[in-house]
Amino acid sequence: MPDKHIVIIGAGLGGLTAAIKLQEAGYDFTILEQADRVGGTWAQNTYPGCACDVPVAAYQLSFAQSMNWTRVYPQQPEIQAYAEEITDRFQLRPNLRLNEAAEKAVWDEGTKTWTVTTAKGDTLEADAVIGALGQLNRPFWPDIPGKDSFNGPVMHSAAWDHSVDLEGKRIAIVGSAASAVQIIPEVAKTCAKVGVFQRSPNWVIPRNDRFIAPEEMALMFTLPEKAMEFAEMNRKLIYENADYFFWQAFQWTPEGRAHFTRLATDHLQEQVPDEEMRKKLTPDYPVGCRRILISDDYLTTLMEPNVDLVTEHIAEIVPEGIKTVDGKVHEYDVIAFATGFETTGWRWSVDVVGRNGVTIADQWDDGPEAYLGITVNGFPNLFVLYGPNTNLGHNSITFMLERQVEYTILALQALEEKGAAALVPTEAAQAAFNKDLQAQLGKTVWADPACNSWYKTGSGKITQNWGGHTRAYADAVAEVKLEDYELV
Repeated sequence: MPDKHIVIIGAGLGGLTAAIKLQEAGYDFTILEQADRVGGTWAQNTYPGCACDVPVAAYQLSFAQSMNWTRVYPQQPEIQAYAEEITDRFQLRPNLRLNEAAEKAVWDEGTKTWTVTTAKGDTLEADAVIGALGQLNRPFWPDIPGKDSFNGPVMHSAAWDHSVDLEGKRIAIVGSAASAVQIIPEVAKTCAKVGVFQRSPNWVIPRNDRFIAPEEMALMFTLPEKAMEFAEMNRKLIYENADYFFWQAFQWTPEGRAHFTRLATDHLQEQVPDEEMRKKLTPDYPVGCRRILISDDYLTTLMEPNVDLVTEHIAEIVPEGIKTVDGKVHEYDVIAFATGFETTGWRWSVDVVGRNGVTIADQWDDGPEAYLGITVNGFPNLFVLYGPNTNLGHNSITFMLERQVEYTILALQALEEKGAAALVPTEAAQAAFNKDLQAQLGKTVWADPACNSWYKTGSGKITQNWGGHTRAYADAVAEVKLEDYELV
């Protein structure tokens, strides 16, 4: 049995995947989680309508499928319950420390180990650290004057205040992207007035969500083995469709561009009969440049009499509500910011200190880089899940997480075989990988100078997304090329 102890920071789906696979490989590990429960982003984000943008067949872990889903696109409570389910199924709780945030991780070149310090003041010595911190966990608050002057409650989608009773209230939703399109149809059902403050429109395509009826679920339980075979076939079909067709929109092929533009414009035409409203909801940037939104009811909700679409930019927040640049004051009882997360800054909640006292925050100050999105020059035995350039706009992030965890296990096993204490990618290998990757990304719609999104830094460097099919990523991480590493 391997004698290495691994510390996993974060108990979202990435951290749980790492724990399950480490357990299977015989490694000793500890999971540190700052929250009071597992689930990561699905534990944090509880806003009305919160749901997954990927069909559950592709989003759940391939090796831990569940038959407890009630929708094709599962909502937050069910994904959170799924995280709890796999935690118990794989008996991870003895290795799980909830309400214990990792504050600092320091590499010791002498002992060839990491010392991880928690918020409680405890220290753990680890042979390797797996950073499963994710990205979508630091709410972004836009710099709008007067935010503190508002007379009513102010909240963010990532920290929804459920103590605020919205029934019959007037609520302003600042933002119109991924979280907003889920929130707005829900709050419009009970609120007297909903103001949607849109800075710029987004391309929206149909979700085609549906309930999984109890009869359908019961039928699957009559022959569970066949049901799981069918589920696996469905998962592969969804994966193939996303990887080879949806990707064409981002690779910016004429066929992909035309198809998804038509899909979005037809959806808009069908759901918004008013021509002037359609103009306000039609983006001036190419499809795929920003995250393509998937919703069946967002556009129709904007047609409801209690919903107002406001396209004038916000000047300031005043005690009564929101003042726009045209001088108009829009009065509300509640303001909710659906403005996403801090992403390009990569400000982790953990202070990670590698060789020669260099922090990962300093090293990534001009934009994060990693080798294969997993390992980082200067930080031996640090493995990052959902790291730089491993985000997707067209497929399931859980596919990437599984591949990254598999690679991490292979790297740890390579150390055992070589009798080495640690490995760290060479500067040359990391630079070569990122040079090739940026060249691939340069051929995508994200590289368009007119395309501004959270996928890239202010300088235009794309630090979030992978540059090709997910199958190409799987091939890239299928083996550990030790020639690209320094063995310590």
